[in-house]
Amino acid sequence: MVSVTLSIPKEVKEKMVRFSEVNWSGFIRKQIIKKAEELSWKDKMMQKLKQEQNIDEWAVDLQTKSRKNRISELRKKGLV
Repeated sequence: MVSVTLSIPKEVKEKMVRFSEVNWSGFIRKQIIKKAEELSWKDKMMQKLKQEQNIDEWAVDLQTKSRKNRISELRKKGLV
């Protein structure tokens, strides 16, 4: 495990000393881990969303081309 040093305001340090029953190091470690996991999850979801957008764009393009061909066929038959 690596160590991290951070600065906090003097008033916060005084409160931390007042509530010494809290394992502040453990608390902060858990919060950092939780936030890192949330951000990793968000990153994965954004990647999946981008993949889905590419599929959506492909499907819309395919549908547009299909309709264009269909209209051409109907015009040839004199139905449009």
